[in-house]
Amino acid sequence: MEHPASVTVAKTAGFCFGVKRAVDRVYELIESEKGPIYTYGPIIHNEQVVEDLKKRGVDIYDPETAAPGSVVVLRSHGVGKQVYRELEEKGHTIVDATCPFVERIHKIVEEESAAGKKILIAGDATHPEVEGIMAFASGEVRCITKLDEIDELPWEKGTPVCFVAQTTFNHQNFQNMVEKIFEKGYDTRIVNTICNATQERQEEAGRLAEASDVMIVVGGRSSSNTQKLYEICKGKCARTYFIQTAEDFHSEVLHGGDNVGITAGASTPSNIIQEVKTKCQN
Repeated sequence: MEHPASVTVAKTAGFCFGVKRAVDRVYELIESEKGPIYTYGPIIHNEQVVEDLKKRGVDIYDPETAAPGSVVVLRSHGVGKQVYRELEEKGHTIVDATCPFVERIHKIVEEESAAGKKILIAGDATHPEVEGIMAFASGEVRCITKLDEIDELPWEKGTPVCFVAQTTFNHQNFQNMVEKIFEKGYDTRIVNTICNATQERQEEAGRLAEASDVMIVVGGRSSSNTQKLYEICKGKCARTYFIQTAEDFHSEVLHGGDNVGITAGASTPSNIIQEVKTKCQN
């Protein structure tokens, strides 16, 4: 098979600031801590990183089995206030690696909810980031994923509403929702809380997919932001493939493709991206 004429990796592919900060913090703790270390849920949605940490003695926190006084790292997704209380009651040392962009949403939701506003979140209600955000609301809070769900909201015209987004939500979908919310006539405060890095990554991925014959999206299957990248790229390039590691890559997908583009989710380590690139080139 002929080699592709070009293989281009998106500049924004791979670890975002918040994920890198959280992962680096865990590896630092491995070097400095003598006692057990746990992460509150998988530190990132990447099986390879989670497996490597497990080999080094870092387990996912289980309240039933974790030894009292352990170190528990809160991942970049953030958690609700009740989680902090539960961990403190058990005597654990909390290392908070919540992404600052997520912390900003917590503050907005807490303040706007306390002021009597309904909270509306664009995102995936089952995602840990959104679960944490919802827990900061003291009043009514709802989460929507699709545009038509706005029509199902039971609120009357003039209802005070604060509308925010999961940091990795699709930027264009959020803008479409904003337009529809204004049409409903709520007394709305809109805060675009989509992370700048997410928006840049999505826009670059779209441009690269448009210019590519074949597009490869690398990331964990459970990664929300990687799934959104795949959807964006698939809309621009029919031959878009979602893989987790270089082992999932099959060279036949490149057949007849001169220009190959590669992007990756915020939880994808640089070594995995490099392995995929090398495999494409060879």
